[in-house]
Parts: sequence; C-alpha cells; structure tokens
Amino acid sequence: MRPELDKAKMLFDSTLRRDLARTFGATLVIILTIVLTMMLIRTLGQAALGRISPQDVVLLLGYLALGQLPTMLALSMFIAVVATLGRMYRESEMAIWFASGVGLTRFVRPVLRTSWPVLLVVLLLALFVWPWVNQRSVELRDRFERRSDLSRVAPGQFQSSSDGQRVFFIERDAADERAGRNVFILAKLGDVESVTTAKTGRILLEDDVRYLVLDRGQRNEQNAKTQEKTLSRFEGYKIQAGERVMTSTDELPPKARPTVELMQTPKAPFQGELVWRLGLVLGGANLLLLAIGLSETNPRRASNWNLLFALLTFVVYYNIINLTQAWVAAGKVTMGGALFTAHGGAFLLALGIIWWREHGNSRGFRRSRKVVAA
Repeated sequence: MRPELDKAKMLFDSTLRRDLARTFGATLVIILTIVLTMMLIRTLGQAALGRISPQDVVLLLGYLALGQLPTMLALSMFIAVVATLGRMYRESEMAIWFASGVGLTRFVRPVLRTSWPVLLVVLLLALFVWPWVNQRSVELRDRFERRSDLSRVAPGQFQSSSDGQRVFFIERDAADERAGRNVFILAKLGDVESVTTAKTGRILLEDDVRYLVLDRGQRNEQNAKTQEKTLSRFEGYKIQAGERVMTSTDELPPKARPTVELMQTPKAPFQGELVWRLGLVLGGANLLLLAIGLSETNPRRASNWNLLFALLTFVVYYNIINLTQAWVAAGKVTMGGALFTAHGGAFLLALGIIWWREHGNSRGFRRSRKVVAA
C-alpha cells in the first residue's frame, strides 16, 4: 500500500509541476510581447520628441525590459498557478484529489518547488540588475540631454534645442562631427527674436563648458515690443552651446544605486528604494500562496471570475508595495514596520485563505459522504 501511495504522490507532484511550467512559459511569452510592444511605442515616441537618441532606442528598450522583468516574472507565475489550479477545479480534478485525502496545503510544496527558480531570478534582478539597468538608462538619457545643441541637430533638418529657445539648421561636416556648414539659428529670448546665419560653425571646449563658434555670418535681431531691428555682421561669433557637466555619482537617483550602498546609507529615500526591491521578492512569494487560495472556482459555472479577482489582488498588492516605498521614503514609517505590515499581513492572509478553503472543502466532502451513506 505504501509504494502505491508514494507513486500517487509522485504522479501528483510531476503532473502539477509540468502543468505549472507549461502555463508559466506561455503566460510569460504573452506578457513579454504586450509589455515590449508598449515600451517600444513609448520609446519611439520619446525619440521622436528628441528626449533620447534614435540610435539608443534598442539599447534603452532592452534596459527597460530588464527593469520590468521581475514584475513580469512574478505576474506570470501568479497567473500560472491561478490558471492551472482553476482548470483543475473546473475539470473536477481537485474534487478527486480532495476525495483522496489530498488537502489544499498539499499543493504548496509542488508550487514552491516549481517557482523557486523564478523567485531566485526575481531576487537577483531586483537587488542587482535593477540598479545597474537604471544607472545605464540614466547615463544614456543624460548623455543625450547634455550633448551640445550642435551635436543634437540632424543634418538637413530643423530641430529645437534642449531648452526650447532655439531652432537649428545645419549641414554637418563629414570630416569633423563637431563642425558644420551653413548654420542657421533662430533664437527667442523674452521679446527679442534673433536670426543668426554663418558659413561654418564648430564646437570649442573651454573650462568644461562648450561654446559654438561661428565664422563669417550675420545676426538679425528684432524687438517685438519696440519693433527695433538690428543687423550685424561678424567674422567670428561665440555663444554657449548649453553644455553642462555630466551627472556625478552623488546625483544618481536611489533606484540607480547598488543595493549594498542602500544598506550602508540610512537615508529615508534609500530605505524606501530598498523596501521596494525587497518587496518584489517577498511579494512574489506571498502571491504564490495567495494564488493557491484564490484559484477555487465552481465547476458548474464556466467562468473566469477567479482569475479576474486574482489579477485585481495582484494590482492591489503591487500598489501597496509602491505605497510602502513612498511612505518609507517620506519618513512616515520605518523600513521594518513597512515590510512587516505589508508582507507579513499578506502572508497571514494567504495562510488564512488556504486554511479556510481546505477546511471548507473537508466539511463539504464529509457532508456528501454522510448523504451517500444515508
């Protein structure tokens, strides 16, 4: 009798783990496709507005995908558990297992055995890859935003400067990317509008500040209030190109800082970011337990309300993680209090739901057995 029981347990574990892995893979592919499409549209829109370099679109998209991968993995595993167990409820497989003496708590072990590699990947991504990705994204955006106005301009196209006060047109010199020919600049400062043209222009670096040096051109100014016009010609003209010093390490946002640095610096914004990173891992584990309890459905009603309710639970839980980050960053609650309240409460809630489901099913089967016996 004992070997047959062991075989039944092995069959139960292997079947459930295989179904979970198959559903997880399909769900992850769908979520990745949807999220990457949305990110691609958003990134292309930012490139069209001149906020990022068009050459960095693919690289930035990869960084964004890596940054969102922990959430996508946790969501995919959560949906996989709810969908797999929900299908077993609808097809009366759960009724068979419950009648055989397999309680709902027996599903915790195969679910955790299947999902622990995913949780490990979420841990590594949240603690180590997330800050690295954000640091690289900040560097990409900062490098493009802090480039000189001349280097931002595409040859043969009109384009606005970073501050929106100037419009450039230039024919780039193929020999030197810092130089150009036939420069046209339309600038507006207050009530004064000026049009500057020059045969050539080049970038000059002085004391970590970039200047645009124009040769052989003219400048036409007009005051909108007084209607006063000024025309001047020059052989050489130098204006600041709007270059600033690159962002230092001290100016990096908390999300771009390594986890070790966050632990060593007792600042509220750093602790808030650390609460968010740890919350992704703790939340992913709690969501698996919640998924086991929330997957129950009535086999007589072919509906997916349990899946919709589970998705709503995921959204609420994820927003609680973001809310605890904001509270800790603002100094309203402590880091330990936020983690214990949010994730400890979710853990107790998950255990309570599983206990309630299991004892409710046990009472139901005992009542059905009494009716059959009578």
